[in-house]
Amino acid sequence: MDTSEPLLRSPSRFVSLTREIVALAKPRLSSSVVFSAAAGYLIGFDDFDFGAFLSLISGGFLVVAASNAFNQIWERERDALMDRTRSRPLPAGRLSLATAFWAAFLMGIAGIGLLYTVNKLSASFGALSLLLYVFAYTPLKRSGPIAVFVGAIPGAIPYMLGWVAARNDFDIESGTLFAQQFLWQFPHFWAIAWLLHEDYAKAGYNLLPSGTKSDWSALQPFIYTLALIPVSLLPALGITGSLVLSGFAALPIAVAGGLLIQKAWKLFREQTVVAARGLLIASVLWLTVVQVIYVLDRLLRPLWH
Repeated sequence: MDTSEPLLRSPSRFVSLTREIVALAKPRLSSSVVFSAAAGYLIGFDDFDFGAFLSLISGGFLVVAASNAFNQIWERERDALMDRTRSRPLPAGRLSLATAFWAAFLMGIAGIGLLYTVNKLSASFGALSLLLYVFAYTPLKRSGPIAVFVGAIPGAIPYMLGWVAARNDFDIESGTLFAQQFLWQFPHFWAIAWLLHEDYAKAGYNLLPSGTKSDWSALQPFIYTLALIPVSLLPALGITGSLVLSGFAALPIAVAGGLLIQKAWKLFREQTVVAARGLLIASVLWLTVVQVIYVLDRLLRPLWH
């Protein structure tokens, strides 16, 4: 009897299963979130610890991946109703519920464990982020736009988490980084919600501020953007402790902020999908550019002191 076929199929099944678990973790989204944590560490460190930095990156990635996985477990039936999500591993039937649960659980435990090797405070914030995302934000999505406010809390933790990992302290500096990414969530997510409003409605989600495309829903991203820009410049005023930003860095951050305000105002004026997509792209670019400027300013500071 030829037994080679099952043996050949086994590696193929393993690769297929691994691929679906990776898809469950949303690696591209997880990596973008971890970028914020890395930036926070590079802004905050005194003595660079490569081991701690690697544990922060790895642990942060796994915590976000676990959050994404648990979110998809919870929302699998609603995901099957939306064009954007119906091909995900669970609604498409390519992954069993039990396998998804254990993958999410193990990623969460491993991620928090790695953060614990950095310091207890980092592990605590990592666990808080996971719990809020899974047990508060995810179920609240069915209740309306309040979910966006709640979801902005775990969404803002990674940037601050990097500072906490570097300093083992939560003070005005880490609070400032948290405030920046917290306020940033609103123009960013509401641009997404505007783009996907009709698709979200198929699953019963109404996440725009007024529950529909309206003047109020278009005004809110603009208001939060106006609040975000001065917060991003606070470190240049010398009022955020050891989180210091030079005038050289403040100027491009202010320019980037002006461009983001322009995109948010355009959405309010035009209320179109094109304007919403422009705000979404601008918000991603703004966060990346500002975090890179913060890091470069921190690393190059010895050159002008």
